[in-house]
Amino acid sequence: MTATFEAFQEKFQVSRLELWRSDHWTWSLRPVHCTLGASVLSLNRWCPQLGEMTADEGASFAKACAYVEGRYAATFKPVKINYLKLGMVDAHLHFHVIPRYDTAQQFAGQHWSDTGWPGQPDVGHGADMADDPHLLDIRDALKG
Repeated sequence: MTATFEAFQEKFQVSRLELWRSDHWTWSLRPVHCTLGASVLSLNRWCPQLGEMTADEGASFAKACAYVEGRYAATFKPVKINYLKLGMVDAHLHFHVIPRYDTAQQFAGQHWSDTGWPGQPDVGHGADMADDPHLLDIRDALKG
């Protein structure tokens, strides 16, 4: 199962795009951005099912969400934040954290639209920014 965990971390470039890390969770940007600041909150150990999360990891998840929400409030000020647990492609326990905006956003000379607003986030929409230097600008802004 280690190969799957490593593949997840590589796909989402967790180390390179890391914003914050606790004992149990890592918050990192999504390389494919559907809204300004789209990110991933992932467990620091291999875990394929939500029900396999420990009580300590669950308590730490709540604290991680509070931290994430505080950083968004201090930077991009989204109207809402959606946490999506899908697991259809990547079996490792993680949540897509999608900040939601009711108006277009501007950051680092780029225009951002939440094409799913006010409905479900359009996670299939967005640019693969893995090699875009603006992704690191977003990372640095959220890090504070």
